[in-house]
This record gives sequence, structure tokens and C-alpha cells, in this order.
Amino acid sequence: MSNRIGRRAGSKQGLNSQSARNFIRHWHPAPPRVEEQAIARHFQRRQRWQWTGIALLLILCRPLPAQQENPSEVTPAQMQSGSLLLKMQNAYQVATRMNTDASMTVSGLIARVSVRQSFRNDGTEWVEGVYVFPLPDTAAVDRLRMHIGERFIEGEIREKEQAKKEYELAKQEGKKASLVEHERPNLFTTSVANIGPGEAATVEIEYLETLRYEEGTFSMRFPVTMTPRYIPGTPMAERKGSGWSPDTTQVDDASRVTPPVVTQSASHQLTLTVDLDAGMPLEIIASRYHPIKVSENRGSDKAGRYRVTLADSGTPMDHDFELIWRPSPDSTPRATLFTETVAGKPHHLLMMIPPNDASVALPRIPRETIFIIDTSGSMYGVSIEQARKALELALDGLRPEDRFNVIQFNSVTHALFRVSVPATLVNLDRARNYVQNLSADGGTEMRPALELALHSPPAETHLKQIIFITDGSVGNEQELFSLIEASLGNARLFTVGIGSAPNGWFMRKAAEAGHGSYTYVSALHEIDEKMGRLFRKLESPQLTDIKIQWPDGVTVDAYPETVTDLYAGEPIIVKARFSGEPRKHSQVIVSGNSVSGGWSRKIDIGGMANPSIVGTVNNMGIAAIWARSRIEGLLDAEQRGADPEDTRRAVIETALEHHLVSKFTSLVAIDKTPARPQAAGLDSELVPNLLPYGQNQNAIFGFPATATGAELQRMTGIACLLAALLMVAMRRQRRVCEVHS
Repeated sequence: MSNRIGRRAGSKQGLNSQSARNFIRHWHPAPPRVEEQAIARHFQRRQRWQWTGIALLLILCRPLPAQQENPSEVTPAQMQSGSLLLKMQNAYQVATRMNTDASMTVSGLIARVSVRQSFRNDGTEWVEGVYVFPLPDTAAVDRLRMHIGERFIEGEIREKEQAKKEYELAKQEGKKASLVEHERPNLFTTSVANIGPGEAATVEIEYLETLRYEEGTFSMRFPVTMTPRYIPGTPMAERKGSGWSPDTTQVDDASRVTPPVVTQSASHQLTLTVDLDAGMPLEIIASRYHPIKVSENRGSDKAGRYRVTLADSGTPMDHDFELIWRPSPDSTPRATLFTETVAGKPHHLLMMIPPNDASVALPRIPRETIFIIDTSGSMYGVSIEQARKALELALDGLRPEDRFNVIQFNSVTHALFRVSVPATLVNLDRARNYVQNLSADGGTEMRPALELALHSPPAETHLKQIIFITDGSVGNEQELFSLIEASLGNARLFTVGIGSAPNGWFMRKAAEAGHGSYTYVSALHEIDEKMGRLFRKLESPQLTDIKIQWPDGVTVDAYPETVTDLYAGEPIIVKARFSGEPRKHSQVIVSGNSVSGGWSRKIDIGGMANPSIVGTVNNMGIAAIWARSRIEGLLDAEQRGADPEDTRRAVIETALEHHLVSKFTSLVAIDKTPARPQAAGLDSELVPNLLPYGQNQNAIFGFPATATGAELQRMTGIACLLAALLMVAMRRQRRVCEVHS
């Protein structure tokens, strides 16, 4: 039995409780055509004037060419905001078609996900397809298969440079080959060589990830497209990739993380299946943004097994998929230890849910809350509306004893008040009016806004908190994480990811660096729920000074090395590897300070110590999850000053041992038999992503644009200067005429 959106699991009825019905939502309706036409006309008018000024400047400054260029010649670089064209030997052709099929198996806290990317060459020449795509930022990518007819070639892990050499050699020899490379923790590149005319090639990638748990609900998010990244810095002459942006002094791999986008596509369709083994009775299964079908596996003697599929065929890959499920209240474990032994070494994943002391009455500390809101071009349309509503709701939660300020940023940064002000009715009304009039346009210069908020002098009597509302569409993430860590002081930073395809890695790591928490708001109907959850976290940490005491007689390598403060509804999740065998009935002791005093919990490593509190589960994939966390910890330590060469060696050693794609390792699969005749040429093509739902290509790639490079920004400045000088000259001329008349 199933319904369109979700169902109340474990019963013979549909979602009939009020709490369950809250999850039944259709996804965002399509934007009205009238609005889209008005948007287009607005940008066309603006761009006509801007380009007129630039044209005047270029006519004055540019020397005449030696010969006239072909005015009908169009390059792929000029198509960055529209349909992608591929220049073959004879003519331009439509890009290779690409569709995705995702198959997910969820067991306990671990999801094993298979992503099959199908590339079809509808052209008349041999091609290489290059596709930059997102995955969850905690994904441990450990398998690659290249399917050729009924056969498949298993990928091998190599150091990144070696994998690239093997792939390039196979490409030159006409062999079918595939390469999967790491660009960011949530961004990867698949390259497929020697796809013949009319042929299809399928690349299958597998990864593991841990689920998210918050306030009694498990969730899993699967990204399918990416918001175009803003690239700051001065362009460099050399390019590492084929993206629309040059590499810059601040983002030296920009050309590898800026794939083209298209607003419409005959392909870019998603099919998806989830086999969910929750291991316990469920109260709710639902999809936040996609219609789904849910069926229960009644043939199993184990409760909590379900299959989830998309209800609609031909689902466009323009917004992230998120599945949520909630155990029945009496079946949620308070602590669980997942275990896997690989090469004689036990690997553990510990999840522990601290007590919820929301009922404990505590004195409320006055807060200084600084709201930062992203008003860049990528936030245009649905995203800026979501951000405004979220910020208005946050303003309503302030009390008279609080202080606050509102900072908006795009190409420039602007603060509503010079310093934070008391949350009086007058100041709040002024802020609401300010927020209601915010519009989205321009670049995404995050750093000045963060610096303004972080460096504002804190009030000793107030708890300083920063709420950062953004889609995170930047390419210089690591620079911003370092800034937050270095400048945070006693403040706390919370991130709110906005839009249909936010940068999840930025949201999580910025909140982690800011000792705060993060959430996503991807639809208008969930703003009250998500922001209400955030407000509960802002009140106070639920658990601080967390310490983990491991058993005697073993050496433990655990991540994160330091567990930061936890907020209401959040669990402790630690991955550890033991060297040595713990004694029988050894225990892990977790302790900390809760809002009602000291707190501790014990877990028996050898088995179930208390069925109502503690469980142990054997689970495949724990070792790879630990290795993925270790790699992240090593790279974080490098940003804090660890030796880069030592870090590189340790990352490579860990990645090779566990067959993982990383910053320094890649997966490569090569067929032994040449397929392309040596006489036939080979063209390379960067396959586009589908523009995320609710975004407007004119707002992103307009002038100035969120993703505009520094060169274009300098031209904008020169054009504005020229226009200003022209206006001054005209005004002076008018005054002279008036005097003479």
C-alpha cells in the first residue's frame, strides 16, 4: 500500500495523523510565465545600457583588428548561460545526453548508494564526455564500474596523477575508459573517453554515507545539480579545466568547478529507488520535495523494511531529493554502536542521543544576533523569497533585551545599523521594512560580510550569535572556513542553506568552524518548521564539554578528535578504529555537561548492556566511513598548520587502503580492447548541469553576475567610471548653455 507523497509506516492506513500530514506537500509550483517574462525584460533593459557603455569604451580603447572576425562564429564560452554547444570537426552539435539512476540501500545509520550516469552520443563523431556533479559532502566514494554492453570494467584506485596518466593513455589509444576525480568534498568529475557515434556509455559510482539525525527524525539528502559558483580573484593565464571561469588567484581550480548549465533539457532525468531497513517500526516516511511511492516489505519477519520510488517518471534533475523517516517514539535507541572489522582492526561508529532537557527552566541570556543575508544573483527568485521570510521570522523571535543587526551582501556589503542596536519596536519595524525591500543581484562576495559580523565588538552582557542565510554558491570555501575559525572568538555561527541546490559542504563546515549548527530551507512551506528548530538551538547548547573515555588496553584513532557543543535534538556521532583487542565487557564512557548538570552514558563494546538504552549492530561500510572522516580530519589539520607533505602521504595511505576517492586519489576503469579507430578524431565535451529550480540564468550570468570573473568586474568598473564622467560632462555643458541663454 502506498500513496503519492508518503505514508504512515507500520499501519494499514495512510498518513492520517496531524504530524504526518504536515509532511504532505507538493513541491514548489512552476513560476508564472508572466513573472519570467518580466524578469527577462528587466535584465534585457539593464544589459542594453551596460553593454552600450562598454561598447563605447571598447571602441575608444581597442585597436582595429588586422582582419574582420566572422560575426556568425559562436564559441562554447559564449554559451555559458544557455544551451551548451559542442564544436565537432564539421559543425556545432547538441551536447551529449545524460541521465541518472540512483539506487540506495539504507541499513541502520549507513546508506550505500549506487549512482548510474548514462551518457549518449547523438553526434556523428567520437567524443569524450566530462561531467562535473554533486554528491553529499560526507560521501565516501569507493567504487567505479564502466558498463560496456553486457560487460563491466571494475575501477581501480590510484594516486591522482597516476590515474590521470592511465586514463589519458587509454583515451589516445582509442580504448573506452572512465575516470572519477575529487574536486571538492561534495563535487566530483566523471570523464568517459571514446563514446562512439550513436553509442551509450554507463558509469556506475558507489558511495557510503552516514545519515543525519535531528529531533527524532532521520534524513538523507541526494543532490542532483549545483548552483553556479561565484569565483573571486584575478584570472590566471593557465587553465586546469574547461569550465566557464578561468582559474584565479583565490580559486586556482575554478575552471574545474564551473561546468556550464542549461535551463531546459531533453535528458537530465532522475530515477531513484530506496530500500530502507530502519531496524525498527516507523511512524513516518516522507519526501520533502518529490512525490514518492512507499511499499512495505511484508514478506520479511523484521519490522521497518520499506521500498521508496519516485512517483513521477521523467523527474528533472533540478532540485535535491530528501527522504525523511521517524521511528515510533518508543523504539528510538538512545545509544547505538555499529561495528565492522577489516584487516583485523575493529572499526566503530558510535551514535548517542543526549537527554532533551527542554523542560528544564533556565535563565535566558540576552543575545546579540547578527543576521547575514545573501542577496547575490544566484538568490534571485524563489531563494530570496525564502531568505526574506526566514529572516522576518527570526526578527519576530527577538526580545526587548536582545541586540541585533542585519547585514546584506552581494558584490558589496551593507549593514542596516552601524553597530548592533536594541530590539525595540522601532528598530524591528525598520529592520522588517529593510528586509522586505531586499532584492537579489550581483556577485557573492562573502568575506567582507563575514569579517564585518565577526569583527564587530561583542557586548560582554550578551551572547553573540551569527545567523548566515545563503545558498553557499562560492568557490573559495576553504578560505572562508579559515576566516571563521580565526575570527570567531566567543561567538557562534549558524548557517541556513537556501534554495533547491545549496552547497551542503559549505553549510556544514562553516557551522562546524563556527561551533554552531546548520539547516536547509528549500521550500516556503517548511520555513516555520526549520526556523523554529533553529530558534530552539539558539537558546543554549544542550551538551557542552563532551569527553569520550575509550577502553583501556587499546589505541584509538577517533574522529572528530574533539566533539563540539551539541544543540537540542542533535546526536553525538564518532567514528573510531581500534588497534588491539579490548577486554571482554569493556565500555566506552561518554560524558558532558547538560543544561541540568553533569551527564554520562556507558556503552558495552562486547554487546548489549541495556536493551532499552544501548544497542550494538554489525554493519558493512563502517571502515570506509571512518576512513572518510580521517581524511577530512587530516585536511582540516593541514589548514591549521600541519605539514602539507605529511598530510598528503597520510591521505593517500588511508585512501588507497580503503579504496576511496580523495583529494589525492582517483578511480580509473579501462577496457583492454581499443574501440575507436586511430584514424578517427576525438572531441571533448563538458556536459552541462541543469539549472536549479527557482533560479534565473539572467540573474546569475547577467551583468554583473554571481559567477562573473574578475576581468568582467574590472570592465564593469571602467564602464561605470566612463558613464559617470560622461554624466558630469553633460551636466557641466547644460549649465554652460543655461548661463549663455
